[in-house]
Amino acid sequence: MITPTSHQTHWYKANQRFQRCVVGCRVNEQNRRTGLDLTVSVFGLGYVGCVSAACLAARGNTVIGVDVNAQKTEFIRQGKTPVVEERIGELIAEVVAAGRLTVTEEVAKAVLASDISIICVGTPSAPGGGLSTSYLERVSAQIGAALAGKAGWHVIAYRSTMVPGTCENILIPILEKASGKQAGIDFGVCVNPEFLREGSSVRDFENPPKTVVGETDERSGAALLSLYDGLPGPRFRVPLAVAEMTKYVDNSFHALKVTFGNEIGALCAELGLDSHAVMDIFLADTKLNISPAYLRPGFAFGGSCLPKDVRALNHTARQHDLELPVLSNVLASNEAQLRRAVDLVIALGRRRIGIFGLSFKAGTDDLRESPMVEFAERLLGKGYDVRIYDANVALSRLMGANRAFIEERLPHIGELLTDDIDTVLAHGEIFIAGTAEPAVVAAVDGLGPDRTVIDLVRLPGAEQRRTRPGYLGIGW
Repeated sequence: MITPTSHQTHWYKANQRFQRCVVGCRVNEQNRRTGLDLTVSVFGLGYVGCVSAACLAARGNTVIGVDVNAQKTEFIRQGKTPVVEERIGELIAEVVAAGRLTVTEEVAKAVLASDISIICVGTPSAPGGGLSTSYLERVSAQIGAALAGKAGWHVIAYRSTMVPGTCENILIPILEKASGKQAGIDFGVCVNPEFLREGSSVRDFENPPKTVVGETDERSGAALLSLYDGLPGPRFRVPLAVAEMTKYVDNSFHALKVTFGNEIGALCAELGLDSHAVMDIFLADTKLNISPAYLRPGFAFGGSCLPKDVRALNHTARQHDLELPVLSNVLASNEAQLRRAVDLVIALGRRRIGIFGLSFKAGTDDLRESPMVEFAERLLGKGYDVRIYDANVALSRLMGANRAFIEERLPHIGELLTDDIDTVLAHGEIFIAGTAEPAVVAAVDGLGPDRTVIDLVRLPGAEQRRTRPGYLGIGW
């Protein structure tokens, strides 16, 4: 064993003091830059909690880490990381040395000493595939008990992934019962989902794609958001359940993208094609492919291209004995969306139906595989009294563009079709909005409260209009 000389020991201690000074100056500068001066307790020092605690401390906050695992807290107490992640070891060493990050196993001590408690405990899958909330419930009860003895405002922010409704229906009642206080009045509750990827989580924290805060009250949401002042990306302040849902939407879509790419790759391989060359072309289209296009919930798709091409691709896969579960279920999912619309009409219990829009999308007279045509035919088949307004289709019937198609394939619908919107308005008890053309928007806004509107296209102003009784949508 080599024993350091007194000179080496003196140099080491001086260097440590210098490093602490550098870190302290860096943290203080960060604090001045962001204007933060909050004490935050972070419950659960696993992957998300450890990264969140270290990054918040590096931004100038005083952070208290809490975990029931004494080994984890001891690691951090020594300036070491309990998780493997790029830059996290260096970051924890710095903020612990600067005194910005401390740890404890005592819940009450952490709550009483902090302004905001961030919950990062695990939510593993239950045996049936549901979510286990046992850790969330336990820590909520402990924090609630600590709040009972605390004067002043405190914010509890859940960063754990949990299904919509968990916070309002399970966790807030636990907090209120244990504390004897009321959420939104005596303390605040937020949901703050994380979007951290393992391997790049520190970079993701510093450069988030977005920041989402669900809140019980404006005061709590503002306090929590202040922790992220200066970070890039859009910010969203939303109801608790919306914030809970965002993480599931992100991860499910990521999983869908991986699966879609793999299924296309499998089919390309069978056909002797370079799948990456195909996907390079696909990815180059940022107008329709890699964009917000087609991602707004609404009615089923149709037209001369999408159904036909999905069928053809699946047929090609079957010819090669290739199983593509995602692609093979696209049309089945589309059919389910159509059934949901029909079921909604049936549930309303009225018989006279007015339909606005018949073509497969606005601005065209094309009826090929239009979901609105299928919708109308199903209602007719169930005995509903239907009238249909579509100025473009009615005109094309007279001019000849769709005349043969209507006369040969849809004569029963042709008899119900008109270009006079007032005729449909006078007839209907329930109105189906399948187009957002101005005449339809004006007609919907002129309806009385005794009429029901099923909006399939989310008409302009739907956000305000949906508070009106009888205004319904599909999937939104």
